[in-house]
Amino acid sequence: MMKKLFKQAVSGVALLCAAATFAAAAEPQSCTQVNMAGPGWTDIDATNAMTGVLLKALGYHQNVSNLSVPITYQGLKKGQIDVFLGNWMPAQAPVVKPFEDEKSIEVVHPNLSNAKFTLAVPDYVAAAGVHSFADLAKNADKFDSKIYGIEPGAPANQNIKKMVDDKAYGLGSWKLVESSETGMLTQVERAVREKKWIVFLAWEPHLMNTKFKLTYLDGGDRYFGPNYGGATVNTVARSGYAEQCPNVGRLFRQLTFNVDLENGVITEVLEKKTGVDTAATEALKRHPELLKSWLDGVNTASGANGLQAVQTALGVK
Repeated sequence: MMKKLFKQAVSGVALLCAAATFAAAAEPQSCTQVNMAGPGWTDIDATNAMTGVLLKALGYHQNVSNLSVPITYQGLKKGQIDVFLGNWMPAQAPVVKPFEDEKSIEVVHPNLSNAKFTLAVPDYVAAAGVHSFADLAKNADKFDSKIYGIEPGAPANQNIKKMVDDKAYGLGSWKLVESSETGMLTQVERAVREKKWIVFLAWEPHLMNTKFKLTYLDGGDRYFGPNYGGATVNTVARSGYAEQCPNVGRLFRQLTFNVDLENGVITEVLEKKTGVDTAATEALKRHPELLKSWLDGVNTASGANGLQAVQTALGVK
């Protein structure tokens, strides 16, 4: 009788282990493709690329669509996009709030702290007395009453437009010049070369912080938040994604970057012209210590140990 009970117990344990193994690999087939978005910003290109390296090693396929921020949130709402790594807050607060209120998106996790996002000027302009938003209007002629922004529809541009519409800081007659990240920085580079005055959107992490000697402007708290636009970047997902795809959802809840890591990838891409996927792979090889926290409890798409799979793919321990 005892032997029979023992065999039944052993059999039960085996079944539980088999069930656990099956559960680890039981995500729907649709979860193996992870649809993400990139607005064309180099920092999000970097984080998307690092995420792509992990997903590939785990047996997932990453698909990144190049979309503006407003279209990205519509894509999340409609279920066409699964995850977006570029929710800069508080800059995107007005854009995000309606989607949060209707529960069509979920804020998953802060993936970057100590970021920065506000207006800036070259150091020679700061040396001439421009240190805050309040200093801009009295130098309107030197700036040609223009503020250089990024792509049309970007939340940061909307903040600038609201600032102008509100006639804040005496900027009611100023014009926002919308372009793209690359177009804006080309304009900055030209102005710096000719020692002309220019005010533009600036943020960190980004190569611009080492390529140009720039000064972030104080006093824009109402439109960009305190501490020179001190920002947190969040990972957001379509509603229900983490429940439908719990394994990859766990990865996104744990994926946390830092300014130095992102700057390293951005520098490789912009300065050394390295492909972003290669730069991302090399960055992860240099920082294998990050993998343990990112991949804690995360499996491959087939249910194997996720950390071991990524370490093997990268050739690190």
